Amino acid sequence: MQRIYTADELRATLKTHNNIAFVPTMGNLHDGHIALVSIARQHAQCVVASIFVNPLQFGPNEDLANYPRTLEADCKRLEDAGADIVFIPSVLEMYPDFDGEQLHQTMTITAPPIASELCGASRPGHFSGVATVVMKLFNLVMPQVAIFGKKDFQQVFVIKELVRQFNLPIQIIAGDTVREPSGLAMSSRNGYLTPAQKAEAAQLHQCLVNIVNQIKQGNTNFADLSQSASEALVQKGWLVDYISVRAAHTLQPATNQDSQLVVLIAAKLGNTRLIDNIDFCAK
Repeated sequence: MQRIYTADELRATLKTHNNIAFVPTMGNLHDGHIALVSIARQHAQCVVASIFVNPLQFGPNEDLANYPRTLEADCKRLEDAGADIVFIPSVLEMYPDFDGEQLHQTMTITAPPIASELCGASRPGHFSGVATVVMKLFNLVMPQVAIFGKKDFQQVFVIKELVRQFNLPIQIIAGDTVREPSGLAMSSRNGYLTPAQKAEAAQLHQCLVNIVNQIKQGNTNFADLSQSASEALVQKGWLVDYISVRAAHTLQPATNQDSQLVVLIAAKLGNTRLIDNIDFCAK
């Protein structure tokens, strides 16, 4: 596997490839990321992964400085999974006006209106930062296929909108969420949890399963289902950001006429913010 650190070297290396699958990551890789590489391997002759902790998608009070950097372990996992190239740019390589402390005069992508709801409501500017770095990476890699994880359901939606609005010739594939045996969705932030918290965190997935089961049994009072689930988590010590039932294809609040649904959740356990979702057919 080849490690590449600059945009010029990446373009020169990929010039002879016309069948590329791309898996962008922020590193600290787990089995969920590796599953995305496996999907990429099925769709192209050349698999490119990136490792870049994007400062533009972190808020001022978020964990950019403490985000785990595990480069050597990540590269080993990517190589074992069959990646051909890993792109490891510096912040200055991605954002030429970065002065070592902050970004200046950086052109950003305006995310669609849904970006101000759900995770976007509590993380202003987050999805604009995601869309901007993804557009930059797409322009550098120029893949035919890009693979993202369904755990970040709203992020996948925003990226599909990015591709649609800018007429990018890229197929977006969403890989299923990979889970711990307890049901907890694998996430880089799970490493912040104590063993006791990690056991407790499985309640997040169980909460979603309970809502899905009630909807499949005919309960379409989505607001009450979300409110009851939120209250149950709060009683157990969680700080709930949101629980919401949405139409899977639009991410608008679900109605009784929608059949493809997704239940999304974000909540804090201690200082760790976790997200999860389940998409399903209700009818």
